[in-house]
Amino acid sequence: MLRSTTLAAVALSVALLTPQHHARAGAAAFPFTIHQATLPSGLKVIAIPFDSPGIIAYYTVVRTGSRNEVEPGKSGFAHFFEHMMFRGTPRYSEDEYARVLKRMGADTNAWTWDDQTTYHIVASASGLATLVELEADRFQHLEYSEAVFQKEARAVLGEYNKSASNPRQKLREALRELAFDAHTYKHTTMGFLRDIKAMPQQFAYSKQFFDRYYRPGNCVVIVAGDVKPDELFALTRKHYGGWGKGPPTPAVPQEPPQRSEKRSALTWPAPTLPRLVMGYKVPGFTPKTQAALDVLENTVFAKRGPLYRKLVVEEQKVASLKVANYHKVDTHLFEVWVSARRAEDLPAIEAEIQSALDAVARDGVDAKTLAESTSHMRYRFAGELGTANGVASNASWFVSLTGDIGTVNTLWDAIAKVTPEDLKRAAAKYLVSTQRTVITLTTSVQDDTQKKPAGRRGDAR
Repeated sequence: MLRSTTLAAVALSVALLTPQHHARAGAAAFPFTIHQATLPSGLKVIAIPFDSPGIIAYYTVVRTGSRNEVEPGKSGFAHFFEHMMFRGTPRYSEDEYARVLKRMGADTNAWTWDDQTTYHIVASASGLATLVELEADRFQHLEYSEAVFQKEARAVLGEYNKSASNPRQKLREALRELAFDAHTYKHTTMGFLRDIKAMPQQFAYSKQFFDRYYRPGNCVVIVAGDVKPDELFALTRKHYGGWGKGPPTPAVPQEPPQRSEKRSALTWPAPTLPRLVMGYKVPGFTPKTQAALDVLENTVFAKRGPLYRKLVVEEQKVASLKVANYHKVDTHLFEVWVSARRAEDLPAIEAEIQSALDAVARDGVDAKTLAESTSHMRYRFAGELGTANGVASNASWFVSLTGDIGTVNTLWDAIAKVTPEDLKRAAAKYLVSTQRTVITLTTSVQDDTQKKPAGRRGDAR
């Protein structure tokens, strides 16, 4: 079942990052020496030695998320396999897999997103050989019956129903569905409800999805912490060497340009804070454009900035003001999320936010604010790299975007070079009304706690 091969049969191609990378590693935002190997099958293996005595983080990044769910009626399968990958193989059943990790004292979990599904384990470095064997086995030999498949599909529906009880989830769904015309970002990671309900009848398709995307050329193994690269590469040669290449994968439809604003209003059948989300179409990940958008997020919407201070602190019209500016492969949304205190304030809040963005498009930002923002961003990022798990987690996001771990430093180099003119151009091109989709949500139920009559003089209240 697990196949061993000789070095002659599988000539591992080891590609250390360029000498230039090592020469400037001390000043890099991701300041680690990176060792990388690629098996002939296309599986990339990355070792990041890190001062974490006795501890490693073992990540497997599958560069497939809800973005890749291109067939009509088949959304939700990337997330579904996040569940199914813990169901076991002929060699290691679900219970045995869990027992081995528990005996090691390991912590394991997974997540699914638009562009990736990532499986992660934090464990003792002495267990590396066991981890490689376990992970290679389940990625090559996952096995489940139709009954198990249907049980898990119903569990996914239960998870959806639980999430749907939150108005934020319904807002997110409405935003995606209205904003996108052709691209698969039109549905969330959970998938369309109609597809989740039909999922128990899609057993045969689940096998096709797994065979298509869970293949070595679509996966990256990252091990950070107390790891010896040569040992890791030898183990992956042994245990992943027989993993065969898969069939071609279908193309993802591209989103046409947006020419005008889109808008919708939702009502919620229970008391809730009024909400507003504004999603602006922005291009897929490129370091220069993403750097400008990241800096815009951290200047216009920072808690120390004038917009937040005015809406949240001084006027107190807004209970929460947040931005979801994710890095994604294709054209996506720069999202501004607001929870307001009164529904009647939503139009004024929306206008205030757009005015702040228009001001950047017109005037840019001053050099001092720009320097403070980029310094704060870099400091915060450095704080995420204090553990083996933090290092591997951050690496996984950049690998999922481009397949190249060096992208992390390319982005941070671009952030360091952002100018006020770059911010003006980005705001004027992307964060404008013609590129946005606006969804509001208000309650359809009178909340009596917010409308108590004033007490008469002398009443004991």
